[in-house]
Amino acid sequence: MKSGYAHVNNIDMYYEIHGKGLPLVLIHGGGSTIGTTFGIVLPMLAQTRQVIAVELQGHGHTKDIDRPLSFEQDADDVAALLKQLNISKADIFGFSNGGSTAMQIAIRHPEVVRKLVVASAAYRRDAFYPEFWTFMPQASLENMPKPLQDEYLKITNDLQGLRTMHDRDKQRMLDFKDWPADALRSIQVPVLFIDGDKDVVKPEHTIEMYRLVPNARLAILPGGHGEYIGEIMFRSAHSKLPELTVTMVNEFLDI
Repeated sequence: MKSGYAHVNNIDMYYEIHGKGLPLVLIHGGGSTIGTTFGIVLPMLAQTRQVIAVELQGHGHTKDIDRPLSFEQDADDVAALLKQLNISKADIFGFSNGGSTAMQIAIRHPEVVRKLVVASAAYRRDAFYPEFWTFMPQASLENMPKPLQDEYLKITNDLQGLRTMHDRDKQRMLDFKDWPADALRSIQVPVLFIDGDKDVVKPEHTIEMYRLVPNARLAILPGGHGEYIGEIMFRSAHSKLPELTVTMVNEFLDI
């Protein structure tokens, strides 16, 4: 594994490179790190591909700057990182907020994308169940999942940084506005949409995205938010779902 920082758009973005082969970029979810989102599946994916895993502004090793979070800005940051790494085109796998960022990369920087895997992501507010929006205005660091807090603090030992990350992610969602359907219709690369049947994103929304993107495939898998990749809140030594997901993703990318 090789790791480093790239100065892009006024942040020093942390990245890791694992394995060899065609490049695959991994983009974590909100409040997360490379390890909390992809810790289980990254080694499997790196058996056949060059995996470039990133940590976005204010997350994990990447320090915050005085700039609100947005999916569009994250997309610009990842595209700039790829340019610095001399990677002209890559596959992108984004989970949750990272999935929305992945779609924005394809919308804003289509020249750098070969294929997309969009997992548990949204392009409209009504993608989420009503209780999500009931909870979000009241979200606080105290009710942020402890495994996510622990991983951030293990990396940074910075309690104020943790609070800032939480608050910026919360504000991003409160400010989130629907994207036009034509934005998804503009995505010309092949896309695999994945969702859990008990996810925070409604399966019906993922099906809608699948129907909007001209060259898309769809998988609705059993489980909660990220259970199919072994995200830290659903990590089990006995589950074969992450292995199944990696097999499916590899087949999609290799077609």
